[in-house]
Amino acid sequence: MEKFDKPSQYSGFSSGIILSGHFQVDDSYVTSRPQGMEDCLIAYTLGGSGYFEVPGNRKNCAPGDIVLLGPGTPHTYGTTKGGDWNFVWAHFAARSIGDKLLPAEPLSVHSLEPGSVQTRIYEAFRRILSDARERSEYWHDLCLNSLREILMLLAQRQSRKLDPRVVDAIHFLSVHMRSPVQIETMSKAIGLSSSRLSHLFKAQTGLSVIDALNRMRIRQAALLLEHTDRSAAEVAYDVGFHNYNHFMNQFRKWAGTNPSAFRKQERPDSV
Repeated sequence: MEKFDKPSQYSGFSSGIILSGHFQVDDSYVTSRPQGMEDCLIAYTLGGSGYFEVPGNRKNCAPGDIVLLGPGTPHTYGTTKGGDWNFVWAHFAARSIGDKLLPAEPLSVHSLEPGSVQTRIYEAFRRILSDARERSEYWHDLCLNSLREILMLLAQRQSRKLDPRVVDAIHFLSVHMRSPVQIETMSKAIGLSSSRLSHLFKAQTGLSVIDALNRMRIRQAALLLEHTDRSAAEVAYDVGFHNYNHFMNQFRKWAGTNPSAFRKQERPDSV
């Protein structure tokens, strides 16, 4: 098991390097930094439980919890007494990320429900670990990209305020956008009945599942019409419409015009 020989003496990397690891430790594991550290720490609990303590605040972390600890904050963290703790972590310089994606408070906890966001964040942590170990030419930039993805997913989750099951449904639609989408199949994957998911989706987004899918397709079609030379028929197929008349009707509904007029409006020099 890799760990710092003297974890309490770690204060941060002035060069802004990312340090990451995966620990599975018993309740003898504890790290104390009374003076804080120069960089930030992010930790994602996979199993068991741990705790983080800063002056005036203590947070426990369970599976699915992500903890962010800001620089310069005196802290102690470790495994909950009587248990074990399985978690991945990364130290990084705040300046390499920017203030926009970092919380203002010195200690914050995000509890992630099982679903697409949790899966994407776990995969991003895995990439950080593998890229840091492989040390290819661009390993540091790759690690930063994965770290930014994690922080952007957390920021997006905070701002959207959607039920996690609706988020999963939107992600499902994006993944299967080009295929005929059956609401029953999607509902089963998310773990809700078709009627319950349809009601929840409409209540939170203002759209039916099918309308959301078609709007997603038309938005992508508009980008392709504006930035490529694909014909309208080719674009229709590219985004998942197998009936051109249906594509035309949906394009008028969501874009307010037909594909030809839209392209002429957005790319007058191409006509």
